[in-house]
Amino acid sequence: MGFKKQTQIEINVMFKIIVFILFAFIVFNLFSGLFYLVKKEGDSKKMVRSLSWRVGLSVALVVFLIISAAMGWISPHALA
Repeated sequence: MGFKKQTQIEINVMFKIIVFILFAFIVFNLFSGLFYLVKKEGDSKKMVRSLSWRVGLSVALVVFLIISAAMGWISPHALA
């Protein structure tokens, strides 16, 4: 029973690290898109690429959360 609990804790920590890394990349791409938007030269190709990465990573994060909930890796809780 102790081994199973240890493994579950490791899975939870790994899950949180993955979500945090994806979220950090999303925020980084959001701010790099903002940087290219307000830059005087305004390289629109770089801005579009940066914001496209942000959208793609956001979709990947949502899909990852849905799959994780369906597989039982995470469980939603009621706020009652």
